[in-house]
Amino acid sequence: MNETDERYSTAEDAIYDAFFLLLKEKDIEKITVSDVIKKAGIVRSTFYNHYENVPALVSAAEDKTIKDIFSLMESFHPQNDKDMCHSYFLAICNYTKKNPFLANLLESPRGDAFFEKTITMFHRYVTDVSHTVVSKKDYQIEFSYYIAGAIGSTIGVLHKWITEDFKIPAEDIADILATIFLTGVLPYLK
Repeated sequence: MNETDERYSTAEDAIYDAFFLLLKEKDIEKITVSDVIKKAGIVRSTFYNHYENVPALVSAAEDKTIKDIFSLMESFHPQNDKDMCHSYFLAICNYTKKNPFLANLLESPRGDAFFEKTITMFHRYVTDVSHTVVSKKDYQIEFSYYIAGAIGSTIGVLHKWITEDFKIPAEDIADILATIFLTGVLPYLK
């Protein structure tokens, strides 16, 4: 990585970090470019070198969050192993807790556009996984619904956890999600 790339990455990280911190302080609709640059410790031109405006930053944060979630999902290879499932779901819980943007979207109705993007990507993911993992064409459709159910239950549990202000430790939520997966979904994936 050359020096220009490193500065670009550092400024972008500062912008994201500032944006995430601001989300803990105010509603997303009330965040301004001035708020972001002040919190990030950058000048206005640096912000505009990266983003046209706050909605463009929001869209980029959505895309980054979706990419991060899919990286986590692709690292998971379902097996009947409670420790492995727990580790996977703990990673999702920790990511959700440290990413106020994602937590805000899962908690509020403002997440509609994000969920539309995410659900479209989930659909592609489920279709790809179904075709790669399942050889019988008749079972591919059924399998895709089981995976979709697992994704939906995970989102539901995370939503409840967020609205209750993360009162239950992430480890306990990971145990709940692992149990749901191992007893409610995995038996049907075989």
